[in-house]
Amino acid sequence: MAFFTTDYLNFFIELAANNNKDWFDLNRKRYEQNVKKPFSDFVQHLIHSLAEKDAAFNELEAKNCIFRINRDIRFSKDKTPYKMMCSAVVTPEGKKSKAVNGVYFEFGPEHMRVYGGVYEIDKDDLETVRDAMAQDISKFQKAYKNPLFVKTFGKILGEKNKVLPAHLRDSAALEPLIFNKQWYFYTQFEPETILQENLDEIVLNCYEAGRPVESFFNELIKR
Repeated sequence: MAFFTTDYLNFFIELAANNNKDWFDLNRKRYEQNVKKPFSDFVQHLIHSLAEKDAAFNELEAKNCIFRINRDIRFSKDKTPYKMMCSAVVTPEGKKSKAVNGVYFEFGPEHMRVYGGVYEIDKDDLETVRDAMAQDISKFQKAYKNPLFVKTFGKILGEKNKVLPAHLRDSAALEPLIFNKQWYFYTQFEPETILQENLDEIVLNCYEAGRPVESFFNELIKR
């Protein structure tokens, strides 16, 4: 089934030229009906689909996964008040999760993106992950070289440290991703993809493609 109409995209296209509270207030009913509600319905549908295979998603609600459209402008030079997309992270802990143990996606007029992996990690967990990679490089490489992962996401991204502890340097020469302090991945689609009837299958397929890498991290850190 199709969750979105073309006005979802048109709303954001018009918002780009009118990113202010007055315009938004005039179009608030339109936003509620054609943007906020269908996005929430889609997120809830996705939760139910994941819960059928994984009980960890059973108690999750869409409202706990969806990010606000309002931008945090307190420390930003860009004072436009609204984001140019809707986004959500469907994980067992919703927005409270510090890493994507599920799937993150954003739908806007410029692109549709689906993400996975580790974006935020504390120092102890970072050390744990790096040590595990160094101790079993082949296990980690098997996860991110999985053909479906490569076809869907290409490669793992993330910021890197320039210097590593001495005991990791030999392993990092064989596996440069040990230098990373983030390990995330994403794939991008044309924005009109959100209008397709199989949108849920597309996002769920991305979730499945990312599972080998997600499983590697889930064995090591509490997410």
